Amino acid sequence: MLDSVLLKIAKNAILEQFNNSYSINKKLLLDKYPFLNEDGATFVTLKHDGHLRGCIGTIVAYRSLYDDVVQNAKAAAFKDPRFNPLYEKELSQINLEVSVLSEPEILEYEDFSDLLTKVEPNVDGLIFKHHRYQGTFLPQVWEQLKSPKEFLEHLSAKAGLSPSAYDEHPLIYRYRVEAIDEEFDKIPLL
Repeated sequence: MLDSVLLKIAKNAILEQFNNSYSINKKLLLDKYPFLNEDGATFVTLKHDGHLRGCIGTIVAYRSLYDDVVQNAKAAAFKDPRFNPLYEKELSQINLEVSVLSEPEILEYEDFSDLLTKVEPNVDGLIFKHHRYQGTFLPQVWEQLKSPKEFLEHLSAKAGLSPSAYDEHPLIYRYRVEAIDEEFDKIPLL
């Protein structure tokens, strides 16, 4: 089970931007939770009244789980280019989610029809790579895009290409996530 300490870290990281008194004692925390020292890839998602308010993440682990959560929480709250920075007054309406990604693995497929049969709805997160174009959808996106066809078509669009790009056999990676979420106000502080 994913540890709720990740939500607490994300909450403190966001609050610290408003008030330095929420600063985390990193050494103490890492001593108490050694798994936070291991490399990890995470996404931090903020929703305001059920609507996306920020989502930033890392696809491939390259820094400690602790550092990844802190940096992605701050980026989701204040640097997502699709949204204005989060206002302190919004916090009471925010839902905070931390997703920890497995290592992506290449998904072998013959053609688009074959790919449709290999994608596992509600389980797979996917990465689309074709030349300089790239996009990813977390498994949580299956809530809005129910069929593999719809999921894949929107994924290519997110990467900046039309669904016809699948005719050129782009690289598709799959990953899984463990996610934990809670209303911001209900998450205990560290």
